[in-house]
Amino acid sequence: MKLKIKIIGPKVHDVGYRYILLGIAMSNRIRMFEAHNTKSSEGEEVVVFADGDEAAIKAFCNQIETERPARSEVSNIVFDDFEGEVMKIGEYAQFCATVQLNKAISVLLDLRDSMHEVRKNTAVTPQILNEIKAVRKTTDATFEEINGLREDIQPGYGMTLRQVQADVRAIKERLGMQ
Repeated sequence: MKLKIKIIGPKVHDVGYRYILLGIAMSNRIRMFEAHNTKSSEGEEVVVFADGDEAAIKAFCNQIETERPARSEVSNIVFDDFEGEVMKIGEYAQFCATVQLNKAISVLLDLRDSMHEVRKNTAVTPQILNEIKAVRKTTDATFEEINGLREDIQPGYGMTLRQVQADVRAIKERLGMQ
């Protein structure tokens, strides 16, 4: 059974709709499936093509009437028979992965560039160094006080405390505070 489904609404794009539909199709063992974002006079649309045995397609249709992405706004779902070709679901999954990677690449490049700017514009001033030294003195004094109290702590807590001290020392070393 081949079916064309239009999911129409003011917000059906950029909410994960195609991935939810892909998961529903897979869970119903539909082997031929694809979904595409389009626009019409009615608003945003996700156009779905599915081809599978009748029971699987009916179960798929029942699920998509009730399962929607949290941020979606759907005004109508239209079911029509379809006679054309439908992509294999594995090929469609690869297509989706490629689309998402293409979106992620530009975001990751922007993030990298922003991090370079932050590093370039962040200077360790004498004031910051003095603040770091003050924190180090306070921390060292606190550790000395804790060491004096350690004998009163149960043995298991003492081991945990020593681990915390070792972790703090390692963090200080990484920050250049030693």
